[in-house]
Amino acid sequence: MHRTTRITVALLFAAWTVDYVDRLLINVALPSIGEEFGLGHGERGLVVSAFFLTYALVQIPGGLLADRFGGVRVAAIALLLWSVCTGLTALAWSFASLVVLRLCFGAAQGLFPGASVSALSARSTPQQRLTANGWMQSSNAVGALLAAVVGAVLLSLWDWRVGFLVVAVLGLLVFAAVLRWMPEPMAPEVTGSARAGGGTARLLRSPVLWGFAVMFFAYDVVSWGIGTWTTSYLVEVRGLAIGEASLALIGPTLLGAAGTVLGGRLSDRLGGRPRRLVVPSMLVVGLLLPLLPRMPSVPLFVACVTVLGGVAGLAYLPCFSVPLRSLPAGLTGAAGGVIMFGGQLAGVLSPGVFGYVVEHGGYSAAFTALLVGPALAIAVVLVVPQTTERFRARFEPEPELATAR
Repeated sequence: MHRTTRITVALLFAAWTVDYVDRLLINVALPSIGEEFGLGHGERGLVVSAFFLTYALVQIPGGLLADRFGGVRVAAIALLLWSVCTGLTALAWSFASLVVLRLCFGAAQGLFPGASVSALSARSTPQQRLTANGWMQSSNAVGALLAAVVGAVLLSLWDWRVGFLVVAVLGLLVFAAVLRWMPEPMAPEVTGSARAGGGTARLLRSPVLWGFAVMFFAYDVVSWGIGTWTTSYLVEVRGLAIGEASLALIGPTLLGAAGTVLGGRLSDRLGGRPRRLVVPSMLVVGLLLPLLPRMPSVPLFVACVTVLGGVAGLAYLPCFSVPLRSLPAGLTGAAGGVIMFGGQLAGVLSPGVFGYVVEHGGYSAAFTALLVGPALAIAVVLVVPQTTERFRARFEPEPELATAR
């Protein structure tokens, strides 16, 4: 990749890593928080889901703001705001205060995904865009790993409040790095940044783009269901200490990162064609989900969830592949916001529904219920356009969109 693209990926990788550390630390701390405030599984699920409510609602406005004012500027503001909210979480004194803080935190982080896609699109070519996004999004797994490690260490030495203060400071350091070292955008003729009035409005009305959002929703039903509740499952059902349960997720997060990078690279090589990756990966995920709670030992459970995480990671970037390769850079913030909205809507629903099923049917029923994700992903990927040509053909050939291309 071009030097500008590599530097951009590195800085956004760091920002996304902090994003996920801040976001997922709540999962590691959830047993301790639940015990301190006397929360049931349903209330714990609501604490997590509160974040995703505002996070999902801000996805599309965040992408529009990034396309209008610049991806780097909006991403930096988001990073600053969510770091402040992370620090304030350490001061929570009740269930209600936790929910309010998580709502604010979700709104701040919701500005970032579309902004990061917009910033990277302005600093990469369409032919390498999925590869670059694959490396950037592999940070999600690294952030999850760091959240597990930081949570395990800090919760063993102190308590969950100290953990939130530490990662808040980390976010401020990355904020300073982004402002200092982010390179200027590449030339518009290289990135396809030209755009025209009306292109964004047409994009937001497009059923084609919303199809990819539904596919990402299906992917994240599994991702957030597993990611939110695995630590609690290992503590409550398997009897592990919270530190041990957190460290048990190192394998799944690392293999998930590898799957994301590989999925992005393969998407570029395949010219999009998400069906070739989503169908086989989701079939394997669908086979593994019911097996998770039925594993006879902790090592076998960890092995199963590790394979599941890596295979699922292959389907991440295909949810974005055709739109990001087909649209001009000046419209990718909005497109990314729409697709991310679908995924984060799953974040609103999946943790809470999973917790409800646990309370009424147990963990086995809850893990099995996540099968709705693979089933929906396969159904949708069979009908969305598979190439740039077919994606563009689904839009009416209006002058402003043709100019934007």
